[in-house]
Amino acid sequence: MKLGGHIAEGLRPLVDLVYPPRCPICGEGVAQQGGLCTPCWSTLAIPGEPACVSCGRPFASDHLGKAAQCAPCMVHPPKHDGISVGTLYNDASRKLVLAFKHGGKIGLAPMMAKLIAARLPQRVEGEGLPLIIPVPLHRWRLWRRGYNQAALLAQELAKLGAGELMVDGIVRTMQTPPLGGLGRKQREKTLAGAIAIRPSREGKIKNRAIVLVDDVLTSGATSDACVTAVKKAGAQSVRVACFARVLDEALPDSSQLAALDQAEMVGKYETPEVPLEPRAPRDEIKRTHFEKLE
Repeated sequence: MKLGGHIAEGLRPLVDLVYPPRCPICGEGVAQQGGLCTPCWSTLAIPGEPACVSCGRPFASDHLGKAAQCAPCMVHPPKHDGISVGTLYNDASRKLVLAFKHGGKIGLAPMMAKLIAARLPQRVEGEGLPLIIPVPLHRWRLWRRGYNQAALLAQELAKLGAGELMVDGIVRTMQTPPLGGLGRKQREKTLAGAIAIRPSREGKIKNRAIVLVDDVLTSGATSDACVTAVKKAGAQSVRVACFARVLDEALPDSSQLAALDQAEMVGKYETPEVPLEPRAPRDEIKRTHFEKLE
């Protein structure tokens, strides 16, 4: 263990005394900082098998073979070479994402990265380490937020031995509006020219396997733009890795959404860069909420 690790370990009891470790979802006391209580662990939706061979979307039926594809992948063949997801996006993972992304709870990064790492495929013996590259933020959004949550997850994955970190491989050349509510072609048009490879990194990306890291995968438009840019630079393969993935199977039903107070949905979980909105009908609450995840 490095000197910094020894110092952190020695100071842990003092930190726990001043800031008692609590579950970030429910607030109950836990054994260590950044951990979850047992009841909240059980509420996370961990994707299982069988699943789509292309994107990892879980199937409801157990009778499908390992080479089966989901309908979305058959209609629109993915640009990536696979998706590794720590959890499916539900109420529990939503609270973690919002606390991590907008609440400044960066201490959640190690726990979230461990869930992602558990879903990454095992490396073949003799195979080189992949490059771990985070989805970038535009510099103005990075300045407002203070950190790139995807970069923090990428750093933790590198510490776990999942690959070699390249934190600045991809850059966002221009700021884009939220993508929620836009169709596939509109998303592609909005992101056109917004994602690029840093010229000084192109040589290192060529012929390498890439793990593209983000906190939440929603429509996949941003990750697709990143995958396109990385492959254009000569990457051998690109796997998308994220903490939570938004799928219909994991969303709360309409009755649960109706029970959520508008002030909580749009006020408490509002992103710093989006102003508060007036009360919306029930069907608008769900759409508005996911727009803010981009």
